[in-house]
This record gives sequence, C-alpha cells and structure tokens, in this order.
Amino acid sequence: MKPQTSSLVFILVLSFSFSVSWGSLSSILDTTPSFQTFITCIQSNSVNFTTFSQLIFTPGNSSYLPIWEYSANNLRLVQPSTPKPSIIVTPTDESQIRTALLCTKQNGYEIRIRCGGHDFEGISYTADVPFVMLDLINMRSIDVNVENRTAWVQGGAVLGEVYYAISQKTNTLYFPAGICPAVGVSGYLGGGGYGNLVRKYATAGDNVLDVRFMDVNGNVLDRKSMGEDLFWALRGGGVSNFGIALAWKLNLVPVPERVTIFMVNLTLEQGATDIFYKYQHVAPNLDPDLLLRVQINSENIGNTTKKTIRMLFHSLYLGGIDTLIPLLDENFPELNVTREICEEVRMVQTSLLFAGLTTTTPVETLLNRTAIPRTSIKSKSDYVRTPIPKSGLRKIWKKMFENDNSEAMVMYTFGGKNSEYSETAIPYPHIAGVLYQVLKSINLIDQESPTTPTSLRRLAWLRSFDETLAPYVSKNPREAYFNYNDLDLGVGNATYEEASVWGERYWKRDNFMRLIRIKARVDPDNFFRHPQSIPVFSTPLSDI
Repeated sequence: MKPQTSSLVFILVLSFSFSVSWGSLSSILDTTPSFQTFITCIQSNSVNFTTFSQLIFTPGNSSYLPIWEYSANNLRLVQPSTPKPSIIVTPTDESQIRTALLCTKQNGYEIRIRCGGHDFEGISYTADVPFVMLDLINMRSIDVNVENRTAWVQGGAVLGEVYYAISQKTNTLYFPAGICPAVGVSGYLGGGGYGNLVRKYATAGDNVLDVRFMDVNGNVLDRKSMGEDLFWALRGGGVSNFGIALAWKLNLVPVPERVTIFMVNLTLEQGATDIFYKYQHVAPNLDPDLLLRVQINSENIGNTTKKTIRMLFHSLYLGGIDTLIPLLDENFPELNVTREICEEVRMVQTSLLFAGLTTTTPVETLLNRTAIPRTSIKSKSDYVRTPIPKSGLRKIWKKMFENDNSEAMVMYTFGGKNSEYSETAIPYPHIAGVLYQVLKSINLIDQESPTTPTSLRRLAWLRSFDETLAPYVSKNPREAYFNYNDLDLGVGNATYEEASVWGERYWKRDNFMRLIRIKARVDPDNFFRHPQSIPVFSTPLSDI
C-alpha cells in the first residue's frame, strides 16, 4: 500500500468551527502582508480551493490557537510570548501538501512540519521568523499486513495509533518504537528512535523498509527513486532536514502472545546504590529478550527535610514468568524479583503501562492523543559506555539533593543485539558499546512560565547537573540523542566548526559529514531549516 489520502479527518474539525470562507480569509489580509499572495498561490494551484481553504488558518481565525496548541506537548513552550506560525495548513492529501510547500517557498516563508508535536524545543511549531506550519494531523491512515509483517503508516500518525492498529490484527507482531503513544511517527523515525525492543531489534530506524517522501521541489519519491543515500539519511538524520515524510513502510517484528512486566521500587536505604552499580554491569549483557528501564528521582523522607533517592526498575521480558524468574535469580538476584510482582500481558498492554496508564486501560485509549497529560519540561541526554563507580553515583545523588525534587533521570538499557550494528548503519550512531542512555529532565508544570524565579533556578540546576555527569558519560564527542533536541548544545551553523559543536554530538563526525553532503544535494538552497538543521555551506565539505 502507498497511502495518499487519509480517511481520518482531524477530530477537532468537529469540536471547533474550522470552516473558513474566502470572505473570512480576505478579512485578515491586512494583518498578514504576504498572506494574500500565499492564498492567491493556493487558489491558482488547487483543484478544489473551497475545500482547501477550510484547512488554512491564521491568527485572525478563531480556530488558529486551539489547533496550534493541540499538539504542542511541552507547555514550557506554550506561552503568550512564544513565536507562532503566520499560517497553519492542515492538509488531507498529498496534492495539498505539495501546493502548500510550493506556495510557502514562493512567498518567502520558512516551513515547519509537525506530526506529533513532541520535539523537546518546539522546533516543529515555533520559530523566530515568519513561517508556515504544516500540521499533518489529518494524514494518519495505517494499513497493517500481517502476512507480510509490514505496515504502511502515513506521516501524521502517532505511535499509539500504530500500536492500536497492529493489536487489532495480531498479538504476535509489533513495531519496535518508543513508549509515549502521542509521539509522532515521522519525527520519531527521523531521529532513529529507540524503545522497549531496542535490545532485541535495534532502533525503529533500522526497521524502516521504505518511505514515501516529498522533496523540496514537490517530487514524490520512494526508496528506489530517491536512492540509498537519502533513504539512509531519513532514518536518523532528521527527516524534516530534507523534506516531508508522507508515509513509512515498517517492518513488524515477532513477539510472544504474552510478555512479562514487573516493577521494583528501591531507595538508598534499601541498597539502591549497590543495586544500580550492579545493574550497569549486568543489564546490558542480559538476554536481549529482557529490557530494564530505571527511573531515578530525589524525594524527602516522610515529612522530614532529609532526602533520599528513589529508583523504579521497570521491565519488559519477551517471554513468560517461568523463564524470567530463573534468569534474574542467576544474573541479578539483588533485584529480588518474585512471581507476585510479575504480570503476563499482551504486548499492546505494555504500551499502556509504560505510558503511565494501567494494563486494564482500554486499548482504544492509545487513539486518544490527549490521554497522557502534557508536560512542561527541559531535558538533556547522554550515553554511558563505562559503568559509573559508586563514588560517582554518590556525587550524582548529592547533586540531586540540591534540587527541589523536580528532577528525574531515566536510564534505558542498551546492549543485546545492538553490538551487531555499525554506528554508520543509519545516522543514529549510539549503538555498539553503549551500556545505557540517560535522559535528565526538570519539571516546570507547577510554574506559570519558564521565567519564574523557581523555573530559572531549576533550569540553572539542570545545566549544573549536566556538568556533574560529564566525567561519567561518553566523550569525544559527548553523545546526545537528536530526538531529545537541546538548543543549549548550540545553534551555530555558519561553518563546519560551529555546526560540529552540536552536530557531532547528535550524529558523530562521519555521519554528520555524510548528512551534510546529502543535504547539499537534495536541498541545496537550505529551504528545510531550523536552529539545529543540517547546514548547507557555500564551500564544498571536501574543501573545508
């Protein structure tokens, strides 16, 4: 299947009055200087302009702000002062995407492409320049082929919709992607993407078979017509650096009908430091069917001012309790996992649990993009390749005690089958040799804005905490995950030296240089750009 038109029209069309007549469009022309020529361009290039005009919104339209906010998942960036689009376009088919793209170029706007709206710095829905936001929320059809173990997924779908669609056809296939159901498929795959099956099946990008893609000139390409270089770049190099992903063909991987989950809660007083130290040595070398995820935060002990560290070990095992218990008893008895805390469930139920819901939650909840409350966070990422000594762990705990319990760290275990993959197989390079990934975040949900004194104090603490971890994480470069974009790493791109400060952290040198060469070929005028996009240089990279 090569999906071209979604049958699912954005549900907010029913909730808000989205109808925009030519008269109402005309009424706001004065407030947007180039809007009239944009609309004239749309009208000239549309088969059915009346229908298309109802999918175009500007700040003068009552539906504009609700549409912009709906998929803006980080409330830190949903502020009155946040720069917003000049125009929002919510296409329902590929011809509308092409028309919007060409008219955006023709009228001097930049473009931002939003799928799920989960990018950590809001790059898909905010910019400091006049821009058109192409919101793909209406492009979300999914076609699962159990016999061929594949699925075609349109570019505006989110992970929860993919998991639900698979679960309606089979309990023995799944897609190895992330845990947040509202994350957009295109942004996720464009960054490589890891998840609960990474130790068994590597990244999501490694499991992409084909893609329908629109280039800067509006041409629709697939893997064969675009060539292997561009296909390589789209699976970890940031798809919006190069064009627009219309649909992805995914490889579905086998899973048991029943898998096992468990959670173990520990504090420092229960020996958490020793257990985490052992986790670093054991977990990356365990059976690839077993994934351990560790969430760490500080908290006060009871009603006292004394603090401790709490760790939540969260696990998914591709097998039954009867094989899991002996495996852990032999390799990690300190975790003290018993049958009583284990549960055998279907794979789709684990997507509910890891999203913060319960395994008894109706599976249809995965279709609800607002089922998971929005966050207000600032995050940073790292990769650990050498176990952190106990002395280092104690320094980390001490630093966490300086904060006000608003922080959290999440460690995702790698190892397993990842050692079989080259760091240049796709642009995502953080594979072989990685023990675990670290996500560090501070929560601002209780603050009115990111500029309150408390917010600023937390942000400063996070940056200081980042320095505390520096001796214990990867070096030369200090690796970071592109899907956890972090503008603190830098945004300079006038020269390779400037861009390498952040680019080599996301992709490492060889991959970053290859991405630059591909970008120069497929988007030489650098139309698809944002603060940390793949740069285009006036001088060929070979001469730098």
